[in-house]
Amino acid sequence: MSCEEGPGVKQGALLILEEQVLALRIARRTLEGYFEEGGLPEFEELGLEGHDVFLEKRAVFVTLHSGGLLRGCIGHIEPLEPLWKSIRSNTVSAAVHDNRFTPLTLGELEGLELEVSVLTPPVPLDDPLEFEVGRDGIIMELAHFRAVFLPQVAKEQGWDRQTTLEQLSRKAGLDFEGWKRPDAKFEVFQAQVLK
Repeated sequence: MSCEEGPGVKQGALLILEEQVLALRIARRTLEGYFEEGGLPEFEELGLEGHDVFLEKRAVFVTLHSGGLLRGCIGHIEPLEPLWKSIRSNTVSAAVHDNRFTPLTLGELEGLELEVSVLTPPVPLDDPLEFEVGRDGIIMELAHFRAVFLPQVAKEQGWDRQTTLEQLSRKAGLDFEGWKRPDAKFEVFQAQVLK
Protein backbone atom coordinates (compact mmCIF):
# COMPACT_ATOMS: atom_id res chain seq x y z
CA MET A 1 0.00 0.00 0.00
CA SER A 2 1.24 3.48 -0.87
CA CYS A 3 2.03 5.94 1.90
CA GLU A 4 0.01 8.53 0.01
CA GLU A 5 -3.49 7.16 0.35
CA GLY A 6 -5.42 4.67 2.42
CA PRO A 7 -8.40 2.54 1.37
CA GLY A 8 -11.82 3.07 2.92
CA VAL A 9 -10.79 5.81 5.34
CA LYS A 10 -13.61 8.04 6.54
CA GLN A 11 -12.42 11.59 5.86
CA GLY A 12 -12.38 13.73 8.97
CA ALA A 13 -12.76 10.90 11.48
CA LEU A 14 -11.48 11.65 14.99
CA LEU A 15 -8.26 9.98 15.99
CA ILE A 16 -8.67 7.23 18.56
CA LEU A 17 -6.41 7.21 21.63
CA GLU A 18 -3.70 5.02 20.06
CA GLU A 19 -3.63 7.28 16.98
CA GLN A 20 -3.43 10.39 19.18
CA VAL A 21 -0.34 8.94 20.87
CA LEU A 22 1.14 8.13 17.45
CA ALA A 23 0.45 11.66 16.17
CA LEU A 24 2.37 13.16 19.09
CA ARG A 25 5.13 10.58 18.55
CA ILE A 26 5.47 11.73 14.93
CA ALA A 27 6.03 15.30 16.12
CA ARG A 28 8.52 14.30 18.84
CA ARG A 29 10.46 11.91 16.54
CA THR A 30 10.53 14.62 13.86
CA LEU A 31 12.21 17.07 16.23
CA GLU A 32 14.67 14.45 17.46
CA GLY A 33 15.50 13.38 13.91
CA TYR A 34 15.87 16.95 12.67
CA PHE A 35 18.04 18.21 15.53
CA GLU A 36 19.95 15.10 16.61
CA GLU A 37 20.35 13.11 13.39
CA GLY A 38 19.94 15.71 10.65
CA GLY A 39 17.07 13.86 8.99
CA LEU A 40 13.35 13.20 9.18
CA PRO A 41 11.65 9.93 10.09
CA GLU A 42 9.85 8.04 7.34
CA PHE A 43 6.43 6.37 7.50
CA GLU A 44 7.83 2.89 8.14
CA GLU A 45 10.03 4.11 11.03
CA LEU A 46 7.10 5.67 12.87
CA GLY A 47 5.05 2.50 13.48
CA LEU A 48 2.04 3.78 11.55
CA GLU A 49 1.24 0.61 9.59
CA GLY A 50 -2.41 -0.37 10.01
CA HIS A 51 -3.46 3.18 10.92
CA ASP A 52 -4.98 4.39 7.66
CA VAL A 53 -6.02 7.74 9.15
CA PHE A 54 -2.39 8.86 8.80
CA LEU A 55 -2.67 8.40 5.03
CA GLU A 56 -5.63 10.79 4.71
CA LYS A 57 -4.97 14.32 3.56
CA ARG A 58 -5.67 16.37 6.68
CA ALA A 59 -5.07 19.96 7.78
CA VAL A 60 -2.81 20.27 10.81
CA PHE A 61 -1.26 22.91 13.04
CA VAL A 62 1.68 22.15 15.32
CA THR A 63 2.25 24.37 18.36
CA LEU A 64 5.36 24.35 20.53
CA HIS A 65 5.56 25.69 24.10
CA SER A 66 8.64 26.08 26.27
CA GLY A 67 8.26 26.98 29.93
CA GLY A 68 4.58 27.69 29.31
CA LEU A 69 5.37 30.25 26.59
CA LEU A 70 4.59 29.96 22.90
CA ARG A 71 7.72 28.97 20.99
CA GLY A 72 6.28 28.33 17.53
CA CYS A 73 3.03 27.58 15.73
CA ILE A 74 2.70 26.72 12.05
CA GLY A 75 0.10 24.83 10.06
CA HIS A 76 -2.29 24.68 7.15
CA ILE A 77 -6.04 25.28 7.11
CA GLU A 78 -6.47 23.18 3.99
CA PRO A 79 -5.44 19.51 3.74
CA LEU A 80 -2.33 19.53 1.54
CA GLU A 81 -0.67 16.20 2.30
CA PRO A 82 -1.22 12.95 4.23
CA LEU A 83 -1.68 13.47 7.97
CA TRP A 84 1.67 11.96 8.94
CA LYS A 85 3.55 14.19 6.49
CA SER A 86 1.55 17.23 7.52
CA ILE A 87 2.48 16.67 11.17
CA ARG A 88 6.12 16.15 10.20
CA SER A 89 6.45 19.21 7.94
CA ASN A 90 4.54 21.55 10.26
CA THR A 91 6.60 20.39 13.25
CA VAL A 92 9.81 21.41 11.49
CA SER A 93 8.24 24.68 10.36
CA ALA A 94 7.02 25.52 13.87
CA ALA A 95 10.49 24.78 15.26
CA VAL A 96 12.62 26.72 12.80
CA HIS A 97 10.48 28.76 10.39
CA ASP A 98 8.01 30.68 12.58
CA ASN A 99 9.40 34.17 11.96
CA ARG A 100 8.04 35.47 15.26
CA PHE A 101 10.71 33.47 17.10
CA THR A 102 14.38 32.54 16.80
CA PRO A 103 14.80 28.97 15.55
CA LEU A 104 14.61 26.25 18.18
CA THR A 105 17.90 24.67 19.29
CA LEU A 106 18.80 21.13 20.30
CA GLY A 107 19.14 22.21 23.92
CA GLU A 108 15.49 23.30 24.00
CA LEU A 109 14.05 19.88 23.11
CA GLU A 110 14.00 18.65 26.69
CA GLY A 111 10.87 19.96 28.36
CA LEU A 112 9.39 21.22 25.09
CA GLU A 113 5.60 20.78 25.03
CA LEU A 114 4.07 19.66 21.74
CA GLU A 115 0.51 20.26 20.61
CA VAL A 116 -0.93 18.84 17.39
CA SER A 117 -4.28 20.21 16.19
CA VAL A 118 -6.00 18.09 13.52
CA LEU A 119 -8.58 20.29 11.78
CA THR A 120 -11.95 19.63 10.22
CA PRO A 121 -12.59 21.20 6.80
CA PRO A 122 -13.65 24.88 7.11
CA VAL A 123 -17.27 25.78 6.38
CA PRO A 124 -18.66 29.24 5.53
CA LEU A 125 -20.20 31.29 8.33
CA ASP A 126 -22.75 33.93 7.29
CA ASP A 127 -22.83 35.75 10.63
CA PRO A 128 -19.58 36.00 12.62
CA LEU A 129 -21.63 36.42 15.79
CA GLU A 130 -22.64 32.75 15.41
CA PHE A 131 -19.03 31.70 15.99
CA GLU A 132 -18.78 29.69 19.24
CA VAL A 133 -15.81 30.53 21.46
CA GLY A 134 -13.88 27.45 22.54
CA ARG A 135 -15.47 25.17 19.95
CA ASP A 136 -14.81 26.90 16.63
CA GLY A 137 -11.65 28.02 14.99
CA ILE A 138 -12.31 31.04 12.80
CA ILE A 139 -10.93 32.39 9.54
CA MET A 140 -11.54 35.94 8.37
CA GLU A 141 -10.85 37.18 4.86
CA LEU A 142 -11.26 40.73 3.60
CA ALA A 143 -9.75 41.65 0.23
CA HIS A 144 -6.10 40.53 0.55
CA PHE A 145 -6.21 40.45 4.38
CA ARG A 146 -6.57 37.05 6.07
CA ALA A 147 -6.21 35.73 9.61
CA VAL A 148 -7.05 32.60 11.56
CA PHE A 149 -7.35 31.55 15.19
CA LEU A 150 -7.41 27.91 16.27
CA PRO A 151 -10.38 26.98 18.50
CA GLN A 152 -8.29 26.94 21.67
CA VAL A 153 -6.84 30.46 21.24
CA ALA A 154 -9.85 32.50 22.40
CA LYS A 155 -10.44 30.23 25.37
CA GLU A 156 -6.77 30.31 26.42
CA GLN A 157 -6.74 34.12 26.17
CA GLY A 158 -10.03 34.50 28.07
CA TRP A 159 -11.65 36.32 25.13
CA ASP A 160 -15.37 36.54 24.50
CA ARG A 161 -16.81 36.44 20.96
CA GLN A 162 -16.46 40.16 20.24
CA THR A 163 -12.91 40.39 21.61
CA THR A 164 -11.94 37.37 19.51
CA LEU A 165 -13.32 39.02 16.37
CA GLU A 166 -11.53 42.28 17.21
CA GLN A 167 -8.24 40.44 17.76
CA LEU A 168 -8.78 38.49 14.53
CA SER A 169 -9.18 41.81 12.71
CA ARG A 170 -5.93 43.10 14.23
CA LYS A 171 -4.11 39.89 13.33
CA ALA A 172 -5.27 40.36 9.72
CA GLY A 173 -3.72 43.84 9.71
CA LEU A 174 -7.00 45.74 10.05
CA ASP A 175 -8.41 47.92 12.80
CA PHE A 176 -10.49 46.37 15.60
CA GLU A 177 -13.72 47.01 13.66
CA GLY A 178 -12.55 45.24 10.48
CA TRP A 179 -14.72 42.19 11.21
CA LYS A 180 -17.88 44.35 10.94
CA ARG A 181 -17.28 45.28 7.30
CA PRO A 182 -20.00 43.88 5.01
CA ASP A 183 -17.43 42.42 2.59
CA ALA A 184 -15.63 40.43 5.32
CA LYS A 185 -15.99 36.67 4.85
CA PHE A 186 -15.76 34.06 7.59
CA GLU A 187 -15.30 30.32 7.88
CA VAL A 188 -15.26 28.11 10.96
CA PHE A 189 -13.69 24.76 11.70
CA GLN A 190 -13.10 22.51 14.70
CA ALA A 191 -9.92 20.82 15.86
CA GLN A 192 -8.97 17.70 17.74
CA VAL A 193 -6.22 19.08 19.96
CA LEU A 194 -3.59 16.58 21.10
CA LYS A 195 -1.12 17.43 23.88
